Amino acid sequence: MRNKSHIEWTESTWNPVTGCSKVSAGCKHCYAARMAARLKAMGNERYANGFAVTLHPDLVDAPRTWKAPRVVFVNSMSDLFHQKVPFEFIQSVFKTMAECPQHTFQVLTKRSERLFDLAPRLNWSPNVWMGVSVEDQRVIERVNQLRQVPAAVRFLSCEPLIGPLEDIPLDGIDWVIVGGESGPGARPMKIEWVRSIFRQCRKANSAFFFKQWGGVQKHRTGRELRGKTYDEMPVPQSPDARKLELLSA
Repeated sequence: MRNKSHIEWTESTWNPVTGCSKVSAGCKHCYAARMAARLKAMGNERYANGFAVTLHPDLVDAPRTWKAPRVVFVNSMSDLFHQKVPFEFIQSVFKTMAECPQHTFQVLTKRSERLFDLAPRLNWSPNVWMGVSVEDQRVIERVNQLRQVPAAVRFLSCEPLIGPLEDIPLDGIDWVIVGGESGPGARPMKIEWVRSIFRQCRKANSAFFFKQWGGVQKHRTGRELRGKTYDEMPVPQSPDARKLELLSA
C-alpha cells in the first residue's frame, strides 16, 4: 500500500503505526486525530481503534513492493517513537528502510528524548531523514536531541508554528519546514516569527521550506513569503560524515 500525499514536502505516506497521544501544545488541534475519527466512522478497519496507538505488522514490508523511487513520510498518522511502540517494531521499520535504498524516508517525531535514547541502537542508512516537531520556544530542547542523531538529513518541522523561535541551534540541522496551523480553531502565525526563522536559516545555511500560512481555510492564505514560494530541499550528508561530526562535537 502506497498513499499519494498532498503534503508539499513529501510524495507518499506509509503508516505501519496509526494513532498517537497529545504531548505538547502543537498537538491541540491534531489533524491526524480528526482524520482517524472520520476514517473510523467510514468503517476503515485500520482505524477500528480510532486514534489509539495501533501496530500494523502487515504494512512493515510494504515499501519493498514499490518499484519506482519515492520520497516517503513515515507514520503521517502516528509517531514512530511513541512510548507504546516497542523498540523491536521500530527496528523492523528501520530494517525495511535500510533494505529499500531506492526510496527516501522522512521520519518525524515529537518524542525526541526517546529518539535520543534509541538512536545508537538503530541502523541509520543514508536514505533515512530524521526530524523533530518544534512549534514554539517551550520545546526547543528537541533540536539539541536531534543534533545527536547520525541521520543523513536532520530536519525541523516548525508546524504548527504557534510562537516565536529565537536562537535555534541550527548547527547540524539541514532543513527547516515552517507552516501555520490549519483547520478548525487554527491559531494564528505571525509574520515576524516566520521572518526570524528564515533569517536564522540563511545565517546557518539550512534549507528553508515554507509550507503554508494556514488558517481555517488555508487555500485562501497560500504559501508565499516575500512574494515567492520557498521549496528548498536539503543536501544529505554521508553516514561517515555524521559520525565524525558527532565525535568532534
